[in-house]
Amino acid sequence: MANINKKHEYGVRVTRKYKVLFLCRENAARSIMAEALLRELAGHRFEAFSAGPEPAARIHPLTVAQLRPGISDLAALSPKSWLEFTGEWAPRMDMVISIDDAVAGDHAPAFPGEPQYIHWHFAYPLAESASETGRVRLFEKTFWQIVRQVSGFIELPRFAVPNAARSAIDATGVQSVTIKA
Repeated sequence: MANINKKHEYGVRVTRKYKVLFLCRENAARSIMAEALLRELAGHRFEAFSAGPEPAARIHPLTVAQLRPGISDLAALSPKSWLEFTGEWAPRMDMVISIDDAVAGDHAPAFPGEPQYIHWHFAYPLAESASETGRVRLFEKTFWQIVRQVSGFIELPRFAVPNAARSAIDATGVQSVTIKA
């Protein structure tokens, strides 16, 4: 992967954001949670997206219930087809993370560029056999598993902010840009 802290002409320092696409079949629960969490926890270092082969008409209400307390921009989230990310005009992903066995490995289409493919396994919170109370508990359990996984992902050394740049990040999580005249 390219250097995240690259010096450009005129002394402008630009931080490269890693593009990450989360995949699950309906893009209504797990991948939406992962996208929202990565965007909220490390949006200054990552551009997060999510999609699936059979996108639902809307985000599952229990997903919204899990995200509402801590996610600042729920309006930015919506189920999308993974075809939106396969054309030559699509953003080039650095990483594609499948969260559903049905879309892992050979089941996923080829995405532009040369993204790294990873698979994370989480229980399917929309299981038909679960009672409503059981489903709520399963959503909560899955949400916290995704929080832990995304938090660990953010801390991987290859995504760490260099020490010099870390001091330039203010309390809001925004990295300052220095322009020399």
